Amino acid sequence: MEGHLTLSKKERQRLVKFEEVKAGRMSLQRAAELLGLSYRQALRAYARFEAQGDRGLVHRRRGQASNRRLPEAVQAAVLKRYRERYAGFGPTLAAEELAKEGLRVDHETLRRWLLASGDWHQRRQRREHRSRRERRARFGELVQVDGSHHAWFGEGDRRYCLMNLVDDATGTTLSMMGEEETTELAMRALWRWVERYGIPHALYTDKKSVYIADREPTPEEQLAGKQPLTVFGEACAKLGIAIIAAHSPQAKGRVERNHGVYQDRLVKLLSLHDVTTVEGANAFLEGGFTQDLNTKFAREAADPVDAHRPVPLALDLAAVFCFEEVRTVMNDWCIRHANRFYQILEANRPLPKPKEKIVVRTRLDGTQELLYRDKPLTFRVLEGPPAKKTACAALPVVASTAPKTPPAPDHPWRRRCKPAAETVAR
Repeated sequence: MEGHLTLSKKERQRLVKFEEVKAGRMSLQRAAELLGLSYRQALRAYARFEAQGDRGLVHRRRGQASNRRLPEAVQAAVLKRYRERYAGFGPTLAAEELAKEGLRVDHETLRRWLLASGDWHQRRQRREHRSRRERRARFGELVQVDGSHHAWFGEGDRRYCLMNLVDDATGTTLSMMGEEETTELAMRALWRWVERYGIPHALYTDKKSVYIADREPTPEEQLAGKQPLTVFGEACAKLGIAIIAAHSPQAKGRVERNHGVYQDRLVKLLSLHDVTTVEGANAFLEGGFTQDLNTKFAREAADPVDAHRPVPLALDLAAVFCFEEVRTVMNDWCIRHANRFYQILEANRPLPKPKEKIVVRTRLDGTQELLYRDKPLTFRVLEGPPAKKTACAALPVVASTAPKTPPAPDHPWRRRCKPAAETVAR
C-alpha cells in the first residue's frame, strides 16, 4: 500500500478484530458483538476490508466537507461583521452578540473560523497547582467579596473599582462600580445584595482595612471583650454577618476568576454601548448585564435550602449601613463633629448631661442623626463655634468730692494696725 494511512481508534479496533476473523481465530458474529456492531454492519465493513484492505476501514467521508457545513457566504458575512464591530471579542461573547443581529453561529464554529483567519488568538496561562476546596452547600452560606481595579472604559483611561460579590455555592454575582475600593462602596454593594437575596451567613474578604481592622483594641473594647471592627465590620455585626479573612487571593478564587469575566465582557460591552461614566456603568450593570451573567454561569446549589436570613420588617437598613462616631457633650450642650457644631435642644427627653457620650450617625445619603441611649435627639446646626462668655466689665470709679480727713485715734482700723513695739510694751 502506497503512502501513509491514518486510522482512528475505532478503525484500529476493527482492523484487529477483522484480522482475527480473516485468520479464522474468531467468528464474524463474535467480532460484531465486541465492536458494538450489528451483524449486517459487520458484514458490510468486513467486505470492504477484504476488498480494499486497511483503506476499506477508513470512513468514506474523511476529507470531505460536512453536509451541515454553513455556506461560505455566511462565514464571510460573520467574519466581516466581527472585524467591523467585535474585534478582540472572544468567540463565546462574539457569538452571543452576533446572534442578537441575526447572525447565528455556534461559538466553537466561530472559534475555528477566527483561529483559521488569524482574527483571534487563544491565550494560555500556566497556573500554579493548588488543592481544590469544595463549594459551600447552600446559597448564601458564604459570599466572596473583592474589588477589581481596572481600566473599565478602555486602555489609557483611569482605573475604577468594581466591587464584586460572588456566592460560593452557586456562583451568583452582583457588582457595583465606584471611584475607589472604599467603605461606602462596599456597604452599598452589600446593601443591594441584602435587599435582593437576604442576609448572608458570612463574607469571605481579603485583609484590606475596609474589612479588617489593623489596630489594637481600645480600653473600652478590651473591657467589653470585643475585637476592633471597621465601619464595614460594625455594619456586618449589626446584621449578624461573620467576616472571614482570606490569607491569599487564591483562597477566594471564585471571585478572583469572576473578575476575569467582567474584565473581558464588561469592558467590551461598555465600549460597544458608548458608556464612559461610573453612573452609566452602574445603570448598565443593573439593566440586565449581571442578570445575564447569572443566567449563563450560575449553577444550582448542592443543598436547595437558602441560607439567607430575611430582613426584619422593623430594621432600617439605612441605619445599618452608615458611619457612627462617639462625641462628648460640652457644658453648653454642644458637640463638635467634622469641624461643625451642633446645639442639642433643651426640649429633648431625656436630655444628656454635659460630659456624657452621644453617637453621631451619618447615613450614606449625607443626612445626620444624634443618638442618646439609642434615641434620636433634636438639634440645630450652628453657623460657627458657640460664642464664649466675656468677663464682667469693672464698675466705674466715682471720685468723691468730700474732704479727706484722717481716722480718729480710737478707730477700729487703728486698733488692728498698732505697731508691734506698742503691743509688746503693753
